[in-house]
Amino acid sequence: MDVMVWLIAACEIAFWAAIISGLTARYICKRKKLGLWLLALTPLIDFILMVVTGVDLASGATATQAHALAAVYIGVSIAFGKSMIQWADERFLYYIVKQGSKPPRRYGVDYAKRYFSGWLRHAAAYLIGGVLLAGMIFFIADPSRTEALSGITRIWSLVLGIDFLIAMSFFVWPKRIKV
Repeated sequence: MDVMVWLIAACEIAFWAAIISGLTARYICKRKKLGLWLLALTPLIDFILMVVTGVDLASGATATQAHALAAVYIGVSIAFGKSMIQWADERFLYYIVKQGSKPPRRYGVDYAKRYFSGWLRHAAAYLIGGVLLAGMIFFIADPSRTEALSGITRIWSLVLGIDFLIAMSFFVWPKRIKV
């Protein structure tokens, strides 16, 4: 298997390990500064992935889907990182530490607005990842070596469009409370 695939998997595992360790330090061990430090490692993990991807491509590697996924991962991590940590924080506090209030379930227009907010984050991730993909394509300057990057860009564009349609559908057909 491609080394880049393993690196992306390692970064994803490290991302969630930093979050879980940070929340554990914060709430269970009562070490808020340590918890904050561990949570602050998440951008460093993204930076490491970006540097290794760049070095691999600069050394003459042909861009693969794994290189493209690294750009997608970084875009998603930057755009959704804070909200993912907040989501994990709320659930950890309620379900593990047994403090705080239960995270609310959303319905109707409230759900539609929340989903659309998520789509805006998706669009931001797309812009960040797209800039990274375009930068790699420009940097390599060889269409035969960057075909995988262009392919992921097309697929992601389609996914973003479908996600937008889904977001809009919740305004037309709001999510209802299950009885």
